[in-house]
Amino acid sequence: MEMNSLAAKKIREAMEPELAKDPSLKCRVYVDHVHGDHAHYGLAFDTQKPEDEIVTVQGLDLLVGPDNKDMVDGLSIKFLLYPQEGFKITNPSKNNHGDH
Repeated sequence: MEMNSLAAKKIREAMEPELAKDPSLKCRVYVDHVHGDHAHYGLAFDTQKPEDEIVTVQGLDLLVGPDNKDMVDGLSIKFLLYPQEGFKITNPSKNNHGDH
């Protein structure tokens, strides 16, 4: 799994107020849905469950559930400023090269 530094910065910024309320929160990477031969992904703040794996990327501990482990291998998390500002989560190794 890889993440650009801007994505890590944006996640940290968003987490800061949430951590003030609940210091046990981490960022979860999950599969939103699968169709055809690829998946779509999401990020959410969540507490760690016993079955979660922690993957550290750009100094961030990301939670990955056992049902999502195979689909997040090779994941790329980026925050882009152009053509539209926002997160872009793709996984070329799973035939997901971007939104369609």
